Amino acid sequence: MLFSRQSKEPAPTEQTKKGRIGTIAIMGGGSWATAIAKMMLEKNESIWWYMRRDDRIEEFKRLSHNPAYLTSVHFDVDRIHFSSDINEVVKNSDTLIFVTPSPYLKGHLKKLKVRLKDKFIITAIKGIVPDENLVCSEFFHQVYNVPDENLAVMGGPSHAEEVALGRLTYLTIGCSDTTKAEEFAEMMASDYVKTKTSDDVLGIEYASVLKNVYAIAAGICNGLKYGDNFQSVLISNAVQEMERFLRAVHPIERPVVDSVYLGDLLVTGYSNFSRNRVFGTMIGKGYSVKSAQIEMEMIAEGYFGTKCMKDINKHMHVNMPILDAVYNILYERISPTIEIKLLTDSFR
Repeated sequence: MLFSRQSKEPAPTEQTKKGRIGTIAIMGGGSWATAIAKMMLEKNESIWWYMRRDDRIEEFKRLSHNPAYLTSVHFDVDRIHFSSDINEVVKNSDTLIFVTPSPYLKGHLKKLKVRLKDKFIITAIKGIVPDENLVCSEFFHQVYNVPDENLAVMGGPSHAEEVALGRLTYLTIGCSDTTKAEEFAEMMASDYVKTKTSDDVLGIEYASVLKNVYAIAAGICNGLKYGDNFQSVLISNAVQEMERFLRAVHPIERPVVDSVYLGDLLVTGYSNFSRNRVFGTMIGKGYSVKSAQIEMEMIAEGYFGTKCMKDINKHMHVNMPILDAVYNILYERISPTIEIKLLTDSFR
């Protein structure tokens, strides 16, 4: 399906959305959560917003912008119901957009007493739940009994910093219920956001995890002073590796060259906005994992995703040399110089 042209119809009111998407809540307070909130307020009169820290909420209300992320994006805070009580937010919302880093998702949900199975849950988390080794839709389905038709994923090449600047962005909404996917995609569409839909929920989620791993690989090679010629070969091999895994874990026909797969891989592997690429570059320059994490002061999802994907692939047995190389560097502490040299010898 092609990306949609932007509708000239008036923005839907709270009344017209009643019984469909309903009241929306943003679950998380980082840069991507802030960018999504900006998009949601384009066509919604108000939203709920869960942030875990009351001091951060108070500062947000005072400044009219997120005090820690995307500070250039200003909000009409009278249109936002902030709360650090996850139960209050879930109780008062119909659609929950989860944007918390995957390592912290379980911790937030442990406080939850309101059931999720009747909510429409959209995961914008590009990571895997550690320990469980489940992508987020599987986690919500298996642990919280949310039916597949109430689970969706938001994917595509979408740096929060560019959304904040109003730069043209393409997003894909994946859901087994195509009507819900189309309604939410229509809500997200604007002058600077084009949207389309898909039913490949698992494929989109696993691709979004793997592209972070490959961005770390690209960053490591950048830190080791490999040039653009090799980077192009690395990414070419990465998309083939991604396709092999997606075919094994969810064997359907999918255009892996689509923006939600290849496009997201390219922007994460090449852009200076990519925290996974930055993290990898630091590793390639000789930083330890711990020192790189401390200096970045942000979560590189690919670090956690690398271990989860390695564990998952122990059962899948897919040929994934790039994943193996990144795992060996990050977790086995093998020299990046040695490991990448072995990887280059395997490419053709």
